[in-house]
Amino acid sequence: MAGYLICLTSGSGIPVFTRSVGNVKPLPFPVIGSLNAVHMFAANQNACLKSTTTEDAKIVWEEFNDSVDLISVQGKDTATKDDVSSAQLLRHAFHAMVLLYGLDDLTNIKNVERFKREIKISYQLVDSLLLQASLPLFVDLTEAVDVIVAPEAPVMQNFLEAFAEAAGSPYGCLLVHGRMLVATHKWWELSPTALTLLQLLIFNFLPCSSRDVPIYIPHLSPSVPHRLLTFELLPQVQVCVICGPKPSLTELEREIGRFWVPAIESLRAVRQTHPRNFPWSLDIDNSVLGFLLINRKTKQCLSSVSLTKDKEEQARVEKRRSVLRSFYKHVMGAYFTREGKEDQAEGPSEFTHQATDTYIVCPGYKCYAHAISSYHIFVLFSSKIPTFSMRSVTQKLLNVFTKDKTFHI
Repeated sequence: MAGYLICLTSGSGIPVFTRSVGNVKPLPFPVIGSLNAVHMFAANQNACLKSTTTEDAKIVWEEFNDSVDLISVQGKDTATKDDVSSAQLLRHAFHAMVLLYGLDDLTNIKNVERFKREIKISYQLVDSLLLQASLPLFVDLTEAVDVIVAPEAPVMQNFLEAFAEAAGSPYGCLLVHGRMLVATHKWWELSPTALTLLQLLIFNFLPCSSRDVPIYIPHLSPSVPHRLLTFELLPQVQVCVICGPKPSLTELEREIGRFWVPAIESLRAVRQTHPRNFPWSLDIDNSVLGFLLINRKTKQCLSSVSLTKDKEEQARVEKRRSVLRSFYKHVMGAYFTREGKEDQAEGPSEFTHQATDTYIVCPGYKCYAHAISSYHIFVLFSSKIPTFSMRSVTQKLLNVFTKDKTFHI
């Protein structure tokens, strides 16, 4: 979807950057100035302007820490009935800058021209937030970490814990094709925003045997820098730890062989589950074209739009992923609560109860969503499935990953 993300300094309204997605023309300076002026005028009148809708666009404003204003301008998304997705995009963009630049320098801008140059370090991460439709992950939308499940996970957890202890860090994770296989307990305790941005940051890294990147962890340590160290164990398999000043990258590189060589064959087996993201031996109903399963309690998300090895089916994965994203945005907030809390419904005011099931029927496909406890599952079906069967198939699919401890998320 075409759109813009604009960053300006608060008060003075000096443009810092404009990032765009889609085939769109650069925004003229007078247009940027007008968008900022409308927001400032409302503030001067003691009004809080959050959003507005024109004939062909949705505009959302938000000020952060009395330092920067972010404006989202996007084409109308018929799958979104509120401003939650746009507001989430602005919040993620701000914390992406915090992650790579630090909160202190971001909230105390002394030299705007210098700030413009230095904040470019966050462009790639901000752009990945804008390119939602092309992302193979759902973490930017759900704020739940995309995972890959495999029976080897418990053994890999032991390897990871030992390596993280050697690095002197409570924060470690193991990713396969950008999806989390296992992580330490402390890693899962990070805020949903931090988990989201860290996964996207690592996913966007170019292939490299090892790297050492300074980061500021949103909410936990936004002003004190840490080091994100990543090591490639196999192509598309990375182990990551967050450390302080020590140990050095070189010291940990020497430990890779000692800790991870015994795990290589198991990691190769896990890597073969991609792009299905769960074992190929697991039987799934033929009518299921894709699904998105979210555990709000554990902040994990399992998705798949490649349920078979058929090459013709593989050609349709982007379309299926797009449909699932649209269905998720259509359902969340309108029918299901965003945080999975039964006492904080966000549905329409006329609802007198919390919805647990909803579906849509279209000419080319059918979609079904089911909510129970901390789980939300969204399933994309072939149009051939009888509508009355979708609920039972969805519940059966949910049970596969929640009742069997081998595949529990």
